[in-house]
This record gives sequence, C-alpha cells and structure tokens, in this order.
Amino acid sequence: MAHNVGDIAAAIGAVLEGDGSITITHAAEPGAAGPDALALAMSPKYADALTNGQARAAIVWDGADWQAMGLEAAIVVSRARVAMAGLTRIFDPGPGFAPGIHPQALIDPSAEVGADVSVGPFTVIGAGARIGDRSVIGPQCFIGTGAQIGADAQLRDHVSIGARVRIGVRFIAQPGARIGADGFSFVTPEKSAVEAAKEDFGSAETQAPGQAYLRIHSLGAVLIGDDVEVGANATIDSGTIRPTQVGNGTKIDNLVHVGHNVVVGTDTLLCGQVGIAGSTRVGNNVVLGGQVGAADNIFIGDNVVAAGATKITGNVPAGRVIMGYPATKMDTQVAMYKALRRLPRLMADLSELQKAVFKPAAKD
Repeated sequence: MAHNVGDIAAAIGAVLEGDGSITITHAAEPGAAGPDALALAMSPKYADALTNGQARAAIVWDGADWQAMGLEAAIVVSRARVAMAGLTRIFDPGPGFAPGIHPQALIDPSAEVGADVSVGPFTVIGAGARIGDRSVIGPQCFIGTGAQIGADAQLRDHVSIGARVRIGVRFIAQPGARIGADGFSFVTPEKSAVEAAKEDFGSAETQAPGQAYLRIHSLGAVLIGDDVEVGANATIDSGTIRPTQVGNGTKIDNLVHVGHNVVVGTDTLLCGQVGIAGSTRVGNNVVLGGQVGAADNIFIGDNVVAAGATKITGNVPAGRVIMGYPATKMDTQVAMYKALRRLPRLMADLSELQKAVFKPAAKD
C-alpha cells in the first residue's frame, strides 16, 4: 500500500513542504524509519532520532527545521494526534476478512443481509436479524434473533450480539465483545442484608436470614447509536424493561462493563475496566478513566472527567473533574493526599508536644 507524500498531506489536511512525490509504503518511528517510511517525529524530542535515521520524509511539528534534519519532505502538523487519526486510517489494512458469505456461516432464511456484506466462517445469524450494507461480520460471531445492525459495521471475531439488540451505523466491535447479555438483577422474597445495610449504612449487624435469590428477567435489550466502538471483552447488559442505551459517538474500551438499564450519552469515553452499575445515567462528553467504578442509580453530568481508579458513589454535577475514593473534586483530593503524606510527621510532632505538656513535675 504505497502513497506519495503529497497525497498523504492532502488526505490529513496538513501542510506539505519539500518534495511531495516521494513514495511511502508505511509509517515508522524516527529511529527505525527507512527510506520508504514516513517517520513520525511530531515533537522536538524526536529530532535526534530523526537525524540518525534514514527517513526521507516525516511528519514534523510546526516550526521544525526539517531540512537541517536531512529530510527531503515534511508534513507539518499542529495537532499530532489528529494527524495520527488520519494517517493510521490511510495505512490500516483492516483485519483481512474475505469478502462474501463464507459457506460455513449459518444464516437463518428469515434474516436480512444487506449488499456487499462479508460474513466469516462459523458465524451464526439468527431469525429476523438485519445486517446493514457493507458490514463485515468476522468468524465465529453470533447475532441473535431480531437483532439489527446498521450499515458499515465491523465485527471482529467472537463478537456476540444478543436478541433484539439495535445498533446504528458504522459500529465497531473488537474480539470477544458481548452485547445484550441478561442483566445481573436478583431479589429476595424478604428484605435482604444488602437492603438493610443500605438503609442504615451498616450500623447494625446483619440479622437477615439466608434466602434464595429470584431472577428478574431482562426484557429491554440494548440500543446503541451511530459511530460507537466497543472494545475487546467489553460487556453491555440488556435492560430490565427499557433498553440499556449507548449514545452516538461513544467509545468503550476493553473489559468495560455497562450494567442493565444504564444510559450513556453521546461522545463519551469509557476507558479500560470501567464498571457502571445498573440504572446509572452518564451524560454527554464524559471521560471515565481506567478502573473507574460508578454505583447504581446515580447520575454523572455532562463533561465530567474522572481520573483513573475513581470510585463514584453519588451524583456528580456537570463539568466537574473528580478523582479518588470516594470521588471528590480533583483539587480537593490532591490536598487530601498531601495532608495524608504529612500525617506521620504531624503525629511525631504531636507526640513531642504531648511529652512536653505532660512531663512529670520535678521532685524537690
């Protein structure tokens, strides 16, 4: 897959300087770039490696003296990661799944498969399912009864889409994603120890007798908007009565769990190992860092940012930046951490003060 430097610059909306006819076959880090590679030197810290490499062309930072670094052409960018988005799109070869429907795929006669759809071997598509045009369904996937997937979807291997799940266009799911499993929802015939603990915050000892749990079935499925991505081994549970919802443009990382009845807004990022308990609402443009946990039945407002490992136990107003356990405003949490680090010294000072105050009186 070869491109010339000028075409690459035009495709990513960047400024070209120098010889735009140089042919590029791949991207590489500056120190490993050969003559046919486009070196990625997007900040001054890469200057030395670029000078020592063999690249003829590179993506460089605004203001770089690219000629002094021995280059024949440069693509100048001001937002490096935006440039990376365009560049990786150009050079991405895709998963390599063959076009057409594999003879070992099992598709129910009542399913509707759109034009130019690829279906891999050992994939099962259930009764009444609908697959949009140009979608790619990898090997060993499962698409349940009545499920709907919009056009231009990409499902990697071992993806499972449950019955009656509805998904918009340009959906991407990484290997092992599971969408539409039953929610983890159970109830005891009488008040349980957990319910009692919620009422009195655990002030009393557990008195409730052991009871069998009754299953609350999931009738609501899952509703996912357009341009959503779901990472490897992430799970989104079906709602109890209404569907669990994920808004347009939201990106979900590997090993994320979205519980039943959760509503996630648009253009939200859920990073690795985030867990959102049932019936919680997450606003638009929210970022939950890795290993963030959110309790059930709370609200997280628009534009909230939660640092990694934050534990959210109550409602969070829009626009707040939070961290810690329990979650507080980030500046408050940092002040608490600083105070905690000073605690051993403060305790030592207190001990010395106690000795001075309570020093036994001298005997005559």
